[in-house]
Amino acid sequence: MGTKERTRLAILRKAPSLLPRPPLPSGEEPPARVLVIRPDHLGDMLLSFPALRLLRQGLPQAHIAALVGPWAQAALAGTKDVDSVQTCPFPGFTRLPKGTPWAPYQLLRREAQRLRLERYDVALVLRPDHWWGAMLAYLAGIPRRIGYDVPECVPFLSQALPHQSDRHHVEQSLNLVRALVGEGVLSRNELSFQITPEDELFAREIAGRWSGHGPVVLVHPGSGAPVKLWTASGFAQVADVLVERYDARVVITGGPGEESLVRDVAHASGRAPHILMGAALGQMAALLRLSALAVGLDSGIMHLAVAVGTPSIHLYGPVDRVVFGPWGLADKHVVIISDLDCIPCNRLDYSSRKLAQHPCVRDIPPSRVLQAVERLLGLSAPGRPGAQREALV
Repeated sequence: MGTKERTRLAILRKAPSLLPRPPLPSGEEPPARVLVIRPDHLGDMLLSFPALRLLRQGLPQAHIAALVGPWAQAALAGTKDVDSVQTCPFPGFTRLPKGTPWAPYQLLRREAQRLRLERYDVALVLRPDHWWGAMLAYLAGIPRRIGYDVPECVPFLSQALPHQSDRHHVEQSLNLVRALVGEGVLSRNELSFQITPEDELFAREIAGRWSGHGPVVLVHPGSGAPVKLWTASGFAQVADVLVERYDARVVITGGPGEESLVRDVAHASGRAPHILMGAALGQMAALLRLSALAVGLDSGIMHLAVAVGTPSIHLYGPVDRVVFGPWGLADKHVVIISDLDCIPCNRLDYSSRKLAQHPCVRDIPPSRVLQAVERLLGLSAPGRPGAQREALV
């Protein structure tokens, strides 16, 4: 721990003695109003869905509100496990340049004042190290505040559970909810995503325009940090083999800011894959559901593939796949890593000049990805059994 981190921890430990204390929990009645704090982006939001389902199952009469970043709001559209969705531009998660040093605390004060008026009984801080969210629940006067025993968070929690850093994030979130609702058995613990008929129609129509008669395969070369990226040539080689060997309708997809990644893959390909940019989240989900396979990195879109049941290939590097990997059957959702001994380091903040020293994803050979393609598609030539999803288009 560096000097900056030690100073911050000392201040956070001192803070509760300088702030008004929240009221103590009253009685043994089930909580009527529950706030779930989840600052992360799409992938981690999707990994929270089993916990939200257990929370609803355990507290069917409670009002459950989710406080998420604007970037994750669309993921909750259509879910019946929360009653309301509120947004907060959580500091450190906006992926924008930092503002003034005091801006996060001004936002903290405003959000706490707003939440105080809503009189929540319980707050669940799903991200283990989110001291800002724990402090927000404390300042909002929420009597019961459940999170993890990360040192920066503990001063603001009424109940701190052990943070099991070697357990998958889905399992950890379920344990956090069980601290509130008890040891009830969850009927379904898979990821999920609601697809509207309009989004399904969009996917069918656009896939129907693409040339080829084989399965639709979605290739998503983007991710949230440069160190998690693969090579354009690697994706292009995989795309070309998919077309040549399986007559696949390969579509390269990207969101805002990923235009150059998609363009580089398309230019490196010799088979002119289809391109789809800027599709809404529901449209992407629908396209994934009719696809025979999705190939990509450690990203929210690839967790979305798992949520809609599409076989998938995930290239991981710095992030621990045991904790944040796809939540699904290993024979259907394959994770590939390189042979570097430093994996996982769980660091994403490498500067551009240091990226060359961290080739943990770029070192993955295309041959290993193609082996996984062969296994998941289950065919070696067009027309062979295994292209089950062709009939969907």
